[in-house]
Amino acid sequence: MRKIFVNTDNPYEIIVHKGIFEYCDEIIANFFDSRNTVIVTDETVYKIYGKIFKDKLLKKGFKVGVFVLKAGEQSKNLNNLSSLYHFLSESEITRDDFIIALGGGVVGDLAGFAAASFLRGISFIQIPTTLVAQVDSSVGGKTAVNIKSGKNLVGAFHQPSLVICDPDLLSTLSSRVFCDGMGEVIKYAVAFSESLFIKLLNQANIYDILEEVICDCINCKKNIVEQDERDLENRMKLNFGHTVGHAIEKYNNYTKITHGQAVSIGMVYIMQQGEKLGITKKNETEKLKCILKKFKLPTNTCISWEDIFTNSLGDKKRRGDNITIVTVSEIGKSRLLTLSLDEYKNFLSC
Repeated sequence: MRKIFVNTDNPYEIIVHKGIFEYCDEIIANFFDSRNTVIVTDETVYKIYGKIFKDKLLKKGFKVGVFVLKAGEQSKNLNNLSSLYHFLSESEITRDDFIIALGGGVVGDLAGFAAASFLRGISFIQIPTTLVAQVDSSVGGKTAVNIKSGKNLVGAFHQPSLVICDPDLLSTLSSRVFCDGMGEVIKYAVAFSESLFIKLLNQANIYDILEEVICDCINCKKNIVEQDERDLENRMKLNFGHTVGHAIEKYNNYTKITHGQAVSIGMVYIMQQGEKLGITKKNETEKLKCILKKFKLPTNTCISWEDIFTNSLGDKKRRGDNITIVTVSEIGKSRLLTLSLDEYKNFLSC
């Protein structure tokens, strides 16, 4: 069992262990005095794990409500957030009680934001069931919902009280969904860790080293979050590929293309433009493409740079007439580049 301690304003522990889901009810019962909770999950996860998990908690003496979303990015909206607030109220959740996010990034983001804002803040636990959630979104305390203007524009920083991460839960993912999560794993490798990049490139079967890779990513994010919890400086580097990626998602109305696919294209786009401008070392983009293709992730888009630019304007890293993007000088080394909107337009179109 691996335990990773995150030393933020509200410190917490991440437990990573294969098979830990089987006894996470015991961990939760020992962690909280409260015996009233609401599980937030989606239809797909509920069918596989939801009822089993609820029954385990009931046997431990918990009063358990279950709030089930439709699966998919489009569920991360204000209407569902409002419905969840009402459900929490009807479930008599108080400030001594807690929410459990059982699912992927959509579930974790929405449940976390509800926890941050309901009764001005209650505790929540993350039990991530997708690779994206296990390596990225369940860690660091970013919670949010999407609005028409863009992705994750309404949210709050609210650290979980505990993260329980079981790599065995990923065994039920389709190959497509698993590879989608590899987009975020590769992001960590390209932006921060050449050794992780080499490990991913050379490993024949990623499942043989999955727990190790998950911990590599979590430790990478933990170190950055501890330095910059509020996303004011270095933490912005975690958004490598995301400014363009989010623009692509928004252009497609959060359908047709997944988050991991959009980020994959975003990483390639930024590195290609960086090579043209001498920011990125020559041939680094080809290395990135090679590893993305290994995990069946896309490397190009037919969306015009004009549409990418327009759909980037609501990005959280925009400040007035400037926008900060994440560039890579070479594999494992990233830096922030603040551009005027005209400079950003030129960067995308060169």
